[in-house]
This record gives sequence, structure tokens and C-alpha cells, in this order.
Amino acid sequence: ITIEGRAAKRVFLAALCSVCQALQGGMLFPTESPSREVKDVSGLWSFRADLSPERSRGFEQQWYKSPLAETGPVIDMPVPSSFNDITQDAKIRDFIGWVWYEKDVWVPARWIQDQGTRIVLRVGSAHYYSVLWVNGVKVTEHVGGHLPFEADISGVLRQTSGSACRITIAVNNTLTLETLPPGTIQYMNDRSRYPAGYFVQNTNFDFFNYAGIHRSVLLYTTPKAHIDDITVETTFSDNIGLVSFNVSVLGSSKPAVKITLSAQDGRCVASADGSRGVLKVTDVNLWWPYLMHENPAYLYSMEVSVENTEDGQTDVYTLAVGIRTVKVTSTQFLINNKPFYFHGVNKHEDADIRGKGFDWPLVVKDFNLMKWMGVNSFRTSHYPYAEEILQMADRHGIVIIDECPGVGIKDIRSFGNVSLAHHLTVMEELVRRDKNHPSVVMWSVANEPASEMPPAGFYFKELVSHTKSLDSSRPVTYITASNYARDLGAPYVDVICVNSYLSWYHDPGHTELISLQLNTQFDDWYGKYQKPIIQSEYGADAVPGLHSDPPMMFTEEYQTTVLQNYHNVFDQKRKEFVIGELIWNFADFMTTQTITRVVGNKKGIFTRQRQPKAGAFLLRERYWRIANETGTGVELNEMLELALVISAN
Repeated sequence: ITIEGRAAKRVFLAALCSVCQALQGGMLFPTESPSREVKDVSGLWSFRADLSPERSRGFEQQWYKSPLAETGPVIDMPVPSSFNDITQDAKIRDFIGWVWYEKDVWVPARWIQDQGTRIVLRVGSAHYYSVLWVNGVKVTEHVGGHLPFEADISGVLRQTSGSACRITIAVNNTLTLETLPPGTIQYMNDRSRYPAGYFVQNTNFDFFNYAGIHRSVLLYTTPKAHIDDITVETTFSDNIGLVSFNVSVLGSSKPAVKITLSAQDGRCVASADGSRGVLKVTDVNLWWPYLMHENPAYLYSMEVSVENTEDGQTDVYTLAVGIRTVKVTSTQFLINNKPFYFHGVNKHEDADIRGKGFDWPLVVKDFNLMKWMGVNSFRTSHYPYAEEILQMADRHGIVIIDECPGVGIKDIRSFGNVSLAHHLTVMEELVRRDKNHPSVVMWSVANEPASEMPPAGFYFKELVSHTKSLDSSRPVTYITASNYARDLGAPYVDVICVNSYLSWYHDPGHTELISLQLNTQFDDWYGKYQKPIIQSEYGADAVPGLHSDPPMMFTEEYQTTVLQNYHNVFDQKRKEFVIGELIWNFADFMTTQTITRVVGNKKGIFTRQRQPKAGAFLLRERYWRIANETGTGVELNEMLELALVISAN
């Protein structure tokens, strides 16, 4: 990582060494309760990119020790957002290296004065690796761009300047062969064409490498004796639901733990004492996916109360619980013992101006569009999405394939021990964060890796096995685009997920070949592995408003023709072993600049501004028809009315 300089490189290596220790704790989403407060410190931050040749001046001059504005020019930067599209400066849009954020916040005096209060600083995500200081004191560092990290800053605040809190975060978006996703830095040494020190970031994925603080920055409190983690697993038999729970408590040697499970009307339906146990729920309301049941997405409320018998302090945390089961057979995916067919989309966290920054209006709009279309599922391609999105999916009954950032693993050097160790750690962080979401029904450990390379067999055997050891209640997959006969990781997954772009990247323009080639694809994969198959990506670029008859590539007519030809085969094979179809993509999204991309990838069925193309209407008709065929007997018109009511509420 030569562009960062020696000081910055030491920071990165130290973070790699310390990340396993950080995983010892839990990562509960911050919520307010009688014992907890949350203060959102997002908003406008001061920002400065380190434009020095080595990108290391900030560390060498210790910018974290004084207000950032005293080190040089700063600009306003909104948090959460990517920094790339905020300014008019192309150097900022394409910047690779360290950027620095800073904000002064006031911490409530009672938080500081109460020695029994624990004060935590949490970053929802920052891409790619980060170092965090409070009042000039380093409090934590984190490797990885899509998952939260936090630090107990109680001691720092009480030892420095009290209520004044200067938060400094340095973020580096450099990708190497050992990061997820991986990349390489290429120096251009031809002095007749490039100036000295000129370099580019190379990647093997087709989306823009947005960077910055992408999710909220929060301060929150807990008592010193506090609930650190909660794990729930659910099942049912007849009308009895079972909720197994395991509560981790820190800061007390003799905690008194009480669990109360309440229905949506507030009635207590089960309770227990102790940190581990099983709750029994009579006449259980199961969590069902959207369009699979007349009462989808039923959530119970589990209140965990911990009293520290040493000082009488109590900590309270409430967790939404959906009771459901997931099973996989050789031909079916079962939710609550009923066959479930994925009719959904792939997405990106991507939008104009904000890049990958979390934005509530966009999230709500996307869920409304998905439900309008009859979407029952999506994949978090190609990285973990914000926790708030998973909470929305829990509440709306949208099923999720939860994917880690293992995209673009094409270089054999990215299958080494360092890469594998980091990949295992990322899966630990992902499972730790998302394990309690009923909407999450499957883990995806990678997208389109070079799984035919010799190291891939061992790599994915270890990766899948480790993920199952973290969570045995969900199946594990990865997304393949390899030849079925040479895929070395497929034997270890529970579901085969295949990406193919027939008549686009293969035989472009020849939609008449899709039926033959897609049937062959499915028969080959199933014949070899005898596992259910999801068509995890398919589609074609469509420039909105571009038309041609007969259809030609890049027109809306060509996109719909490709979709129709795929759908004809899906309708045959879903009677056998195909269990799902996920269109690529829900909406157009930004990519790096190349001669094959005209201001981004245009395979969306919606534009980047969420306006429908012809393909959106085609899929809407198809998905509602499938829902009517595979649902619980609720007629299509009733489902449409139900969708309108839910959207209105």
C-alpha cells in the first residue's frame, strides 16, 4: 500500500492484528430505552483530503491532535454520504487514499458526571478502513467498508475536556489484494505519458468505488453493567412457537436477566428468567414473507432486562423477533415448511449526489417500488446494506440474501491465507450484526469469484464451513458465473446461485439462443450437484427512452425481450428445481468510467432516479401472477388491495 506511506501502513497492519479482538463483543443496533440514550452526531462535518504524494501527511503531521481547520483548508461534508459527488472537483470524485473528517459535539453533562454511565461512539460504516480519535486520543480502528464499529469513549471524555468532544475519523478507500472487495494500485511509469507518482486503482467489480462515512455516526449510552449481545433462533411445531435466546452481559458478575416476549397488541405471550433458555408461544403468529400469507411479517417484541445485583442498576434492550424456519431440500427452498419462490431483484446502495450514503427517503421509495412490483426478495449485492434496510425488510416481509463484500476475487493472490483470514472475519462481523433478522434467510459469501482456480476449493470449503459454524440455522451460498464442471466451491454450498447474461455478454443480439442455452445451463448445474438453483443475475442494459422495433441492444424493447425469453425457461424449470429469479438490476447505478458504460450501468428496470422502464411493468405483471399461483389462495385483486393498504400505512 505504497501510496499511504509508512505511518499509514502501520495503522492498517495494526488494524488487521486487532480486528479479531474487536469481534469478542456484540454489535446490537443502538436504540433508546429506559436505560439507554442515543444522540445522532451526523450532519455537516469538516473534511479534508490528504493530497500529499504519499497520502501520509495527515499522520506525519498528526492532524488528529488539533482542530482540522488548523492543519489546512477544509470543506463542509455531509454525513452520511459518499464524498465523491459532493463537490465540483474531479480530484475529489476520483480520490484514492486518506481523507479526514472532524466534528465538534457536546456530550450531555449528566452522561459525563454519572460514573455508572458508559458512553459509546459508533460508526455505521466507513469505506474502507478507518481510524477514530476523540479529543486527539485514538479510540479504535476498523478494517472493512460496510459494517459498523464502535468504541467505549467514557474514559477519554472524563480524562480530557469533559462535555466537549472533538471526533476525528480518517478513512482510506484504497483496495489491495487482501481487502474485500480486492483491488490493486498500478503506478504508471512511462514518463512520456504520465507524471511522476501517477497511479490508478484497479478493481474487478462493476460499480463505483464510493467512499466516505456512509452511515450514521452515533453516541449512545448504557449502564456499566449492560446487555452486550443477544442471539435468538426460532422454530415451531403445530401452533407452538419456540424462541431460543442467549443473552451476553458485561460488567456484572451476578446479573439478573428477565425476558419478556410481547405480541403486537402488547400482550405478554411468554417470559423467562436467566440469560439462556427457550420461550414457548402458544397460537403462534409466524413471520411470513410478503405475498405468501394474508398476515405477513408478524413481529413479536422481546424485552431483555438485566439488573446488576451489585448496584441495582438495570439495562433494558428491546429486539424485534420473527418466528420462522428455513430449510433447503434438493429441489425446494422452504420457509415455515412451505415452498418459497424468490421473485425479486438485485440492488445497490447507490443514488445521485449521495453515492452510497444512507438516505431514508430513498429507502422508503425503494420499498414502495418493490412492493408495487410484487417483489418478495432481494440480494444485498455486493456488500452488507445498512441495518435500517434490514429492519424495513423485517417489517414488510421482504426476504433477503445477505451478501458480504466478497466481489471481484479474480486474482489468485486473493485466495491466500491473509485474504482468507480477513474474509472469515468479515463473515463473523456480518453474522454478528444480522443474525437476528427474520428477513435474512441465506448468507452469500462471495459474488462471481474465480472459483475454478486451484486454491478456490479449499478457500470456499473453509469459508462456508466457518459461516455455518457461526449460524447453523441458515443456508450458505455464493454467486457463481463459472463453468459448472470447473466450479470448485459449488460442492460446499446449499443453494446454487448462477449469474448469466445470455444474448448480452454471450452471443450479443441473439435472443433466439436464450432458451437453448438457459435450459442447458440449468440441466448441467442440477445434473452435477443435485441442489436447488436460483438465477441470481440476468438482464440487459436499456437506455431509458431508447426504442427500436425489431429490438436492438440498449433499447427498452431489447431488455424486455431478453427478460421474456428468460421467463419462458424459468416457468418450465421452477416446476422442477429452480427456486428463484433475481433481475439485475433494480435501478441503474454508477460505475467507473469505461468505454462500455455510458454514465453507469443501465441494466436497471428503473432509472437511477427511480422512474420505471418498460421492463418494470413486465416484471410487475409477472411477479403478481407468480404470487397468485404460489401464495396462500389469496386472489390477485385482494393482494393488490392489501399492497395498497400496506403502502398507505
